[in-house]
Amino acid sequence: MSSTNTGRPFGQWFKSSYSGDASGNCVEACPQPGAVYVRDSKRKEELGAPVLGFSTAAWSKFTAHAGSDC
Repeated sequence: MSSTNTGRPFGQWFKSSYSGDASGNCVEACPQPGAVYVRDSKRKEELGAPVLGFSTAAWSKFTAHAGSDC
């Protein structure tokens, strides 16, 4: 599932706690019922900027794997 920023509000976005303030290279996530949306924080105000959507099950698997020592 994917989408683009069409100007409609998704809800409250959260920046990763691993993102520092210095680089500006951040990913933001917006959890919704049944899905989690992700965007590049540098392009958040850009109309048409990509917003990726993941099912909550897929997002849970991703974050579990991303935090592991693989």
